[in-house]
Amino acid sequence: MIVLQVLPALEGGGAQLSALETVAAIAGEGGTALVASGGGRLVPRIAEAGGRHILLPLDTRNPLAIWRNEAHLAALIRAEHVDLLHAHSRAVAWSALFAARRAGLPLITTWHGTYGEGFPLKRRYNAVMAAGDRVIAVSRFIAGRITARHHLAPPRLRIIPPGVDPARFDPAAVSPARAAALAQAWRLPQGRPVIMLPARFARWKGQGVLLAALARLANRDAIAVLVGPLAGRERYLAELRSQASALGLTDRVFFPGGTDDMPAALALAAVVVNASTEPEAFGRVVIEAQAMARPVIVADHGAAPETVCEGETGWRVKPGDAAALAAALDRAFSLPPAARTAIGERARAMVMGSYSLAAMQGAMIAIYRELLTPSCTIPGTIPASR
Repeated sequence: MIVLQVLPALEGGGAQLSALETVAAIAGEGGTALVASGGGRLVPRIAEAGGRHILLPLDTRNPLAIWRNEAHLAALIRAEHVDLLHAHSRAVAWSALFAARRAGLPLITTWHGTYGEGFPLKRRYNAVMAAGDRVIAVSRFIAGRITARHHLAPPRLRIIPPGVDPARFDPAAVSPARAAALAQAWRLPQGRPVIMLPARFARWKGQGVLLAALARLANRDAIAVLVGPLAGRERYLAELRSQASALGLTDRVFFPGGTDDMPAALALAAVVVNASTEPEAFGRVVIEAQAMARPVIVADHGAAPETVCEGETGWRVKPGDAAALAAALDRAFSLPPAARTAIGERARAMVMGSYSLAAMQGAMIAIYRELLTPSCTIPGTIPASR
């Protein structure tokens, strides 16, 4: 199979990581894995995974550019004898849809986001993600939104959640020296419990909620480590620093930036928090933390209930409620070490059983094979040409 995945860029978000993991799956099956995007820091990893990257000006929502990108993709399809297209976001999905129709090829779309629909034109813009021969939702929560808004149902609609590499995200594989080196590089104080919030810096990710909760904690030794790329987020970062100062938390809040060694980062955490004030489509970092046997506290909306069983594999709190988050953190810190360890172990077992990388990759390859078998074409959709 020759599969072309299309994305706006490759900077490291959940959609981009899923595309990279899919490249490895295609290559592992002996196929040709092509990725077209506007570039980014993950581009070298495409080749490492066994694929090939093609630089195209896809990082745009300009209607004229989307139309031009359809021609770019059509030319690429012809040159590379592509069998199937897979779009991971909306603007590129419009270009891919037109190119697939022109070439008579099947199209897959994956919904990695919640995609708000505050006005009619936005719903029309989002509708392209429901136009694939197979439409993949990353959670039951997202599948429900697709069904309600676009009336899709199986066999076109499938659920394939992200997966975790059990070898990489394994607490036994991260040596104390490796974690300590990262803590030293981040200049974290020794011997103080770490509350970690790994996320890009955006208000809806809830960094401000965590700072407000930190000020309420009974445990005054705990520190908050907000992990995520800082470039381009200077204004929001200044707001958070000002909030920390106003709350008297300057020496308890750390902004180390992003990291390529997330397992080591998570190994430093006593508790990992997802404090998003808007629903998460899935929340990859939550299952990564659980795979590292870290207790997690998550905002109780979106896909969170699918991965966090209250009191068993973590805790859920009301979104945006700093007092509730502080109470959950106090509860976590008050548990005996053996009880916190048991929660982490149950969480890791749940992830290994339901959210493995191999399961995600296998499910994706199975859908590709369905669409490349003519007898599996669904009436009314684009016929598979090969």
